Amino acid sequence: MSTYRLQSLFEPAAVAVVGGSPRERSAGRAVMRNIHASGYAGRIGWVTPSHREIDGIATVKRLRDLPWVPDLAIITAPPAVVPRLVEEAAVLGVGAAVLLTAQLGTGRAAFNAAIERAARPRGMRILGPHCLGIVSSHARLNASIAARTPQAGDIALVSESSAIAAALVEWGVARSIGFSKVVSLGDALDVDFADLLDHLATDRHTRAILLYVEHVGNARKFMSAARAAARAKPVVVVKSARPQAPQSIAEVGLRALAPAEAVHAAAFRRAGLLQVDALDELFAAAETLGTLRTFPGRRLAILGNGGGVGVLAAQQLLRLGGTVATLSQETIATLDALLRGGWSHDNPVDLVVDADGARYATAVDALLSDPQNDALLVVNVPTAFSAPSETATALAGVLAQRKGAAARKPVFAVWLAEDAAAHATLHAAGVPSYTTETEAVHGFMHLVRYREAQQALMETPPSLPADFAVDAAGARALVRAAAERGEVQLDPQATARILAAYGLPYAAPLAAADPKAAMALAQPLLAAGRMVAVKIDSPDIAHKSAVDGVRLNLAGAQAVHDAAVDVLRLARERRADARIRGVTVQAMVTRPNARELIAAIADDPVFGPVVVFGRGGTAVRVVDDLALGLPPLDLRLAHELIARTRVARRLKAHRNQPAADERGIALALVKLAQLAADVPEIRQMSLNPLLADADGVVAVDARILVGPVEPLHKGRGHPRFAIFPYPSELERSIALADGTPVSVRPVRPEDEELFREFFTHVTDEDLRLRFFQSVKHFSHEFIARLTQMDYARSIALLALDGSGAMLGAVRLHADANYEAGEYGILVRSDLKGQGLGWQLMKIMIEVAGWLGLHEVEGQVLRQNRGMLAMCEQLGFHISPDPDEPGLMLVRLPVSQDDETAS
Repeated sequence: MSTYRLQSLFEPAAVAVVGGSPRERSAGRAVMRNIHASGYAGRIGWVTPSHREIDGIATVKRLRDLPWVPDLAIITAPPAVVPRLVEEAAVLGVGAAVLLTAQLGTGRAAFNAAIERAARPRGMRILGPHCLGIVSSHARLNASIAARTPQAGDIALVSESSAIAAALVEWGVARSIGFSKVVSLGDALDVDFADLLDHLATDRHTRAILLYVEHVGNARKFMSAARAAARAKPVVVVKSARPQAPQSIAEVGLRALAPAEAVHAAAFRRAGLLQVDALDELFAAAETLGTLRTFPGRRLAILGNGGGVGVLAAQQLLRLGGTVATLSQETIATLDALLRGGWSHDNPVDLVVDADGARYATAVDALLSDPQNDALLVVNVPTAFSAPSETATALAGVLAQRKGAAARKPVFAVWLAEDAAAHATLHAAGVPSYTTETEAVHGFMHLVRYREAQQALMETPPSLPADFAVDAAGARALVRAAAERGEVQLDPQATARILAAYGLPYAAPLAAADPKAAMALAQPLLAAGRMVAVKIDSPDIAHKSAVDGVRLNLAGAQAVHDAAVDVLRLARERRADARIRGVTVQAMVTRPNARELIAAIADDPVFGPVVVFGRGGTAVRVVDDLALGLPPLDLRLAHELIARTRVARRLKAHRNQPAADERGIALALVKLAQLAADVPEIRQMSLNPLLADADGVVAVDARILVGPVEPLHKGRGHPRFAIFPYPSELERSIALADGTPVSVRPVRPEDEELFREFFTHVTDEDLRLRFFQSVKHFSHEFIARLTQMDYARSIALLALDGSGAMLGAVRLHADANYEAGEYGILVRSDLKGQGLGWQLMKIMIEVAGWLGLHEVEGQVLRQNRGMLAMCEQLGFHISPDPDEPGLMLVRLPVSQDDETAS
């Protein structure tokens, strides 16, 4: 349901508390006290059947006894009556209910189901059950059981845990950090992380968002909302780890390749969220984000009156990937002239123990003027010679006097003295202060990492090779044939054919039912001077080395026969339960400079398929050098995945060993991700080892596990992908009025140059009609927002001629509730009258039905008579925009039968 009726939670005109008693520990009484204490100006009602008044406040017995219908009901009643109260509120038309009550134990599922049955048909939103409540500071509403009311600020906090939410509120009060919203989700029966991210992404009171996550429900919904929110403002997340014992041998293998916490981290990274490891880091992030904005660069200057703390800060900075700034010669000369000769003459700048406020001010001014750093960390150690308050005042004075770019450099502070006045001075000056140098450096790196994540989201990936072609239909047929036979692991022949269909180089094995057949298959290879390998062939033995089922470098027919006998015997002894198909015979791959890698698909129960890359071979689990990424992948994402491993360094040239073909490795990862998208039945897949050297890559061993999948809903993408893959089903062919053939396909991230060339064929007037303003410069950021799509909620289609030149584009962006989609369209100015705009509009309406939207809407300039006439012919309702006199609103109901045909 997303943001539907969330205004009832955050901006209610009337609130009712349902439940409560005069008991001191009554939840209803605590909520009512907080509502009054927070200064809420709306109507307040109290519903409780047992008391006529509590704390001098009159009550009523039932919700319907109130003379008005509340927007928000806070329910604190016993579990047995909560479903009835929810139904009563929903029938009355209450917009949202916050359920503090919880039903624990075996009755929990039935309790939650009864609440859902009561609320969902009438569209009432539910926060909880089992939650702390809600704080909406700018509405002056604290409808929670938190001990205190936080001050208003611009950080939103969303926590799955009530205890964590309460702790962060207390921390914020103690540090004068304000919150725009505080929400605890509890059981998240209805309102979830995705709903709140969609709401907070456009909330004008919220500049940054903090998340405490224990689990993610609907992964695709979460990823779509998280990506949208992270593009708008910083989102910081801490994920609790709850290890669970694996339930099966297959699950053991999955968790070894893709542990749940590593998969969540990969998802957060892909969405552009900033993940921190613990609550103290979340506190540091809140301190930083509550005070500073992002800045370019990662070079930090460190200044203090204690060399040891500065050195520790520099060490921490290097450990986290930051850069210790180099002092310019001008800065060194300035400090030499103004400070005593005993200063450190390097970064960290040590002012020595007797530094006073004046000396600090001189050094701060010099360092902020130095173009060779991007930010400044100021450390103050209490000594008999320094007054923390005096130094804080001196620092604030310098910042107040500075103007221009230097004034915008962020300053971080570590004041090791417990001096309230000093911390208040720093806070007033816009300087976040920390209790340790570790926290401060983390704060600096939080902003660095967030900015770099935003840059990564906007990067244009390199184009795929022109010959990037796959046989998806052939691969699907092989997998489905195996599924019909009841196979879980594909046999070697089917595995080899699937890899060939995707252009993944593979030293394909030959299947032999017995040692005699193995010897016969090996003869031609041996005659050609090749050595061979013999491996056990069983759908039930995941790791051949576990049963000593591999023999390598066999040079003769008898050696092949004996090896086959041996591996068959050992497999039957060690895995009597396993089905043995025989053995495989494979030509040895001799590549002396090759690095052993692994490229795999693992299946996560929450996020679905996950791409795994790292150091391969038999020691893959011992070495533990793996990086994870959510598919689909492009070449940029694949290179980034490679770079996050330690083995990436071994891919470079070293002494007499040439560099491995890193682009070939990246392309293999992209193909692997594409295979996972095209064939949803693939549950796990492993290329291990994948050998890589200067000549490219080749898989020596491969394994594919398959399983049943839910049918695709109207053919919309992979049913288990957390990120909606490229919708190839929307590709089609049309023709212009003069017969010119045109292909239509969804936009891809690498289409930036197509757009740049296209805009040269559009007149200034047509650009103004499309974008409502004159557009003279098309920046990378501008075009990136047109080409980098979240296909779950935005679809853009390009029209291309036979040479691949772009002729026009139409886009549709769904609202957070998936009710309506806003469209935009533009065609080349020299193609008007060829019917391209009309056909793209028709396709766009079909796509709206495919997405499940109920309405297409748009804004059109009054002067754009051509577009208004087209909308009228297509059946749009046209009316003046009440908020924008120069615009017209156009709306068209969409039939759910309007679906595209591939």
